[in-house]
Amino acid sequence: MMSILNAIREKLDALHLKERELAEFLLERPEQAVQMTISDLAQQAGSSTATVSRFCRSFHFQNFADFKMRLAAELARQPAQAQYQDIVAGNPLQEIVSAITANHIRSITDTTRSLDLQQLKAAVSALHSAKRIDLYGVGTSGTIAQDFFHKLIRIGKAANAYSDPHMQITSAASLTERDVAVGISYSGETPETVHALRSAKEQGAVTISIAKFGNNTLADAADIRLFTSTSEEGMRRGDMASRMAQLHVVDILFTGLVSEHFGVYVPRLEHSFHMVRRYTGQEERKPQ
Repeated sequence: MMSILNAIREKLDALHLKERELAEFLLERPEQAVQMTISDLAQQAGSSTATVSRFCRSFHFQNFADFKMRLAAELARQPAQAQYQDIVAGNPLQEIVSAITANHIRSITDTTRSLDLQQLKAAVSALHSAKRIDLYGVGTSGTIAQDFFHKLIRIGKAANAYSDPHMQITSAASLTERDVAVGISYSGETPETVHALRSAKEQGAVTISIAKFGNNTLADAADIRLFTSTSEEGMRRGDMASRMAQLHVVDILFTGLVSEHFGVYVPRLEHSFHMVRRYTGQEERKPQ
């Protein structure tokens, strides 16, 4: 299952009648759809070109051509493993190792395909320019926010990670147009994170979302939208693959930030490394 088709499938019940008919056509015949013009697709799906355009924009594509190009690329690269593997009672350890490895590889691969390079560049630029960075996440996404905080603080960025809903709003209320707020939520529908990001945007801060691919409230509230894989399923999954996908995006942002401004951040990174070693007794003592 491809990330675009998963996103459409998840929103199927919430779509209006004509958009739903269009979505059902795309889910049933995606290979045919990528060969069609917008007029052909509208006619075949019993819709209109305006509906097709609106449908594509609702899933954060620039237009139908952008949607068709991305869908064609995903169909061409469809991995052999079609489903995420959930936890199974009594599964041999060897099979568990293989299943979890396959899940993580698939999640990272799907996430890479969902990322927009221009949005990534905009995020890196905003993070570099930010006087202060707020990171919002609850539950598993809160641990991702903490991971990002640990990385940013090592390169001298003024950053904080908040999981408590009241503290998220309190901090967001004090942001300015010189600051950045990052909201992290796999579903993109975590109320606390959505509220915090909206509050930050009201103060003029640049807002960045990291959420699963498709139409979601958190992405709608953000200036810059970064997407992760949508394919993780199962009641017992423990948010494993989605956590890896979010960490993948954070690592890309951090590495891109340091790489683009190497002369600024690498000395800070090295300084923090040596200070930690010095004050934790890990630095080798020079012989007397």
